[in-house]
Amino acid sequence: MTSPTHPAAVETSESAAPAAPARLRDVDALRGFALLGILVVNIAFFATAFPWHGIDDPAFTSGVDDAVRATVALLFELKFYLLFSFLFGYSFTLQLESARRHGASFVPRFLRRLAGLFLLGVAHALLFFHGDILTTYALLGLVLLVARRIRPRTAMIWAGVLIGLVALQMVGAAVTGASLTAEPAAALAEGRASTEALAGSPAGVIAEHLRSMPQMLLGLASLQAPVALAAFLVGLAAGKRGILSEPQRHTRLWRRLCLVGYPVGLAGAVVFASTGGTTGLDPVALALTVVTAPLLAAAYVATLFQLFRTRPGGNLSRALAPAGRMALSNYLGQSVICAVIFTGWGFGLIGRVSPLVAVLVAVAVFALQAAVSAWWMRGHHYGPAEWLLRALTNATVPPWRRRAA
Repeated sequence: MTSPTHPAAVETSESAAPAAPARLRDVDALRGFALLGILVVNIAFFATAFPWHGIDDPAFTSGVDDAVRATVALLFELKFYLLFSFLFGYSFTLQLESARRHGASFVPRFLRRLAGLFLLGVAHALLFFHGDILTTYALLGLVLLVARRIRPRTAMIWAGVLIGLVALQMVGAAVTGASLTAEPAAALAEGRASTEALAGSPAGVIAEHLRSMPQMLLGLASLQAPVALAAFLVGLAAGKRGILSEPQRHTRLWRRLCLVGYPVGLAGAVVFASTGGTTGLDPVALALTVVTAPLLAAAYVATLFQLFRTRPGGNLSRALAPAGRMALSNYLGQSVICAVIFTGWGFGLIGRVSPLVAVLVAVAVFALQAAVSAWWMRGHHYGPAEWLLRALTNATVPPWRRRAA
């Protein structure tokens, strides 16, 4: 089966000023919003191992359980992953511009950044979450590097081609009768075995991650990687066009995205949720979702950028932005916290928490991260993981703490 939604637009804006300009703050806030959605999806795959094998946990089959899973599939699955991928491509243009302003050689810097992401991703996948996407982002970043001079229109065309090819692949699977999941009995047995392994010792957790890696890589290669690359290219085009840096100039675009994105995106999401989402993996529903989910994700962006221009929305932007500026630290932190709660790294509660409780835990964890991020950024230029990645990127030691004014 394919892996769940994974964050990993881990690049933050280049500004390290205590009060970032509103246009950069809003991008960070969008990244923070995406972090919440990422966690809502990912925590279901920490809370039970059955979805990894294409089946719901048989311990939780009530109407409330089904409603929660359907809501997550409807509004979150495969949408926030696209949002983070879009932001990765957009942030790539910020890094290009930063290198140009400082007269720095971009290619060596970016290659070191990708190498750092890849190493962090390998450690993350082995130790805490085998659904890691950082390694995939690092490899796809090489494509961005090659395509950095591409025109926005060409980038959008190639993004459409990639989406179309993935959708056709899913349609082909449906036509040929190919199943993307194991038989129910086999999936049930695999789910129980994985749950037992992940609830055991840390060594058992690592062994299970290694055992399931081929399955994860197949899902990444067939679905998530090409779709992520498409979102990268859309983000690249948006950065070159200044869509997010000058949002007030694109009011008509935001409105159109909402008018088209919500009805079309939600229609595809309804079909996707009704067939089990990333657990059911119905080929026809996946094909439809691959085509329509980008529109729903775009509508989310449009809604937030219009909301951020209001007084309540400005307050929301300021609340979310610190978490977004520490996206890499918070993404990795989410996995560490969830691993401690659910796996053999800590309390081993996997298989014993309902979908509703898992979502509530996700909201609580993100609220904690938002508060800690706001506190941390008052005294530091970067989050811990961002500081390490920046040191690798620039081959220098960045300042750790802010100087007192």
